[in-house]
Amino acid sequence: MSGADFEVESDGIVLRGTREGAGPPIVVAHGLTAHRDLVVHGSRALVREGHELVRYDARGHGESDPGAPGSYVYEQLADDLDAVVAATGLERPVLAGHSMGAHTIATLALRDPGRWAGVVLISPASVGVPLEERSLANWDSLAAGLEDDGIDGFIAAYEVGMDPEWHDTLVRIARERLGRHRDLDAVAMALREVPRSLPFDGLAELEALEVPALVVASLDEADPGHPHSVATAWSTALPRASLISEEPGESPLAWQGGRLSREIAAFSAGLG
Repeated sequence: MSGADFEVESDGIVLRGTREGAGPPIVVAHGLTAHRDLVVHGSRALVREGHELVRYDARGHGESDPGAPGSYVYEQLADDLDAVVAATGLERPVLAGHSMGAHTIATLALRDPGRWAGVVLISPASVGVPLEERSLANWDSLAAGLEDDGIDGFIAAYEVGMDPEWHDTLVRIARERLGRHRDLDAVAMALREVPRSLPFDGLAELEALEVPALVVASLDEADPGHPHSVATAWSTALPRASLISEEPGESPLAWQGGRLSREIAAFSAGLG
């Protein structure tokens, strides 16, 4: 995707991103181990629909600077997103984020819901309680693989227990996204720290998020790391939310950049 690149300082590091188009602004925040282009997957549908699209790499990801140890937590990630919004001069944008990005948006939006026109929460994975040790061990194994043997080491850990039907697609996507990072050690640090952070303290906190919300769920066959039940729980807790998903047998809606963009555009148009 083309556009004008920008740099934003937050907490002593530089975050790098791109803005493109004109119209009601939408800021997108990516997931853990992803980068700025992997929310709408290169689709320009939002720009064609008359929106300004702002994308940025989270700390330690893509072209952004690495954070200090201990800084890959949702309060700091929310500060980073806030810095991007402030530096780009946007007023009441729609925030749209996938997984870690969705959690970051929830953390920031809970501080002051009235600042945002709406939120699009794609494939949330946290219910605001600490992960079990087994889940944390899985994240640590991905981090260790990346530290010890780079992308190949990550893939070796990532393949364990993978559904054979989705193996080739998932591995291809993982290699592509990891190849976009300037500092794989920083990504490994994020893999250890982000899963140990909480975006909020239990789902009941989401009941205070009085802002129009679109929750995008994925069916569990292809994307078990983002359970459909979690997205459903978010949409139930949020007072002004609707829930959408792909149809059975389709690839996850979160992976369909064009269709996802059109859903975000339709949601934004409905905000008036």
